[in-house]
Amino acid sequence: MKAEIISTGTELLLGQVLNTNAQFLGQRLAKMGINVFFQTTVGDNPGRLTEVFNNALRRADLVILTGGLGPTSDDLTKETVAEALGLRMHVNESAMAHIEEFFRLRGRKMPEANRKQALIPEGAMLIPNKVGTAPGMIIETGNKTVVILPGPPVEMEPMFTATVEPYLGNKAGKEKAIIVSRVIRILGIGESSVEERIKDLVEQQSNPTIAFLAPRGEVLVRITAKAATGKAAEKMIAKVEKEIVKRLGGYIYGTDDESLEKVVAGLLKKHNVTLSVAESCTGGLIAKRLTDIPGVSQNFLYGVVTYSNESKVNMLGVAPEVLEKHGAVSEETALEMVRGIRQAGGSDIAVAVTGIAGPGGGTPEKPVGLVYIAFADYDTAIVQKYLFTGDREVIRWQSANVALNMLREYLLLYKG
Repeated sequence: MKAEIISTGTELLLGQVLNTNAQFLGQRLAKMGINVFFQTTVGDNPGRLTEVFNNALRRADLVILTGGLGPTSDDLTKETVAEALGLRMHVNESAMAHIEEFFRLRGRKMPEANRKQALIPEGAMLIPNKVGTAPGMIIETGNKTVVILPGPPVEMEPMFTATVEPYLGNKAGKEKAIIVSRVIRILGIGESSVEERIKDLVEQQSNPTIAFLAPRGEVLVRITAKAATGKAAEKMIAKVEKEIVKRLGGYIYGTDDESLEKVVAGLLKKHNVTLSVAESCTGGLIAKRLTDIPGVSQNFLYGVVTYSNESKVNMLGVAPEVLEKHGAVSEETALEMVRGIRQAGGSDIAVAVTGIAGPGGGTPEKPVGLVYIAFADYDTAIVQKYLFTGDREVIRWQSANVALNMLREYLLLYKG
């Protein structure tokens, strides 16, 4: 079964509302083994919606539309679909009763405009809406299936899960398949270098397939398999995953939803190691990411943002002469920061970051993106120099990634 998703609403085109519906539907359909080859967003315009809908109906077996089921004059999704399919609209008594009850229970008078929401194309199967007033509907037309759902995710998601998903599962019958994906998370090597190492696997792909993503300084390799059962798909993925792990080794830090901070927090707990962090250009991002992980308080003891030179001196004991001679963004300052925070926090290990995140503040000698990241334990303090590219957010995120990865690499080798 091939599906297409149409999201309606001018607010989506203007970027005023994030389209999470398409993401949700794509994920749920993939788990059912239904291929989604196109997603389209269209404004509240009946002419453009008709064009988009007709295109979708020609190339897909299943068309799912979200949005445009409200009571106002610009909510025209079901009316446009009905006209395109040559179906008349009629008042559905069950839908009308639900809308009236919705307002009665809230002690409010139902506006006349809401009667419009009870108009349903002939032959449509109603999808109950337990949260709002707009019912959804399923229309079978020839060998095609059209599903129309409200736009608000709080309404759309439970309606899809409770009604549409079982309906499509029964419809698929013996032809039902499962699509399963595994994401391998990689840091410390670029996307092109990753592809070089597994190029032959990519060229030979059919099922499973291999795809690359490169968000904010890391590389994700997604392996996707389609099979009759989830277990069979996972078995197909495991074979490819084993070969990728063999080739990329220590660059892999996790899989699926294992974030870098989650891996680091787990290793800190495993080895019972305590940590302190001093941040300048990252502004507390490392501490924030670590403290997002429940239970990390057992190991993360201390974190400070020493943005000014004065704070570096007063809170971390950085020598004023070091700042005067080498500057805040320097190897020497980073080393003093990491030694100072480990001592102040009384922790086993520490990391410190100082740099220029931009967009201003750079010089030819110290350009935007220059970052020093230092690490210390009881015996040793080291510092590494990096030159990151991108905007302020990307530079800060990459800096935090490298600092967390330093911790990960150290803890993987930790012997006590």
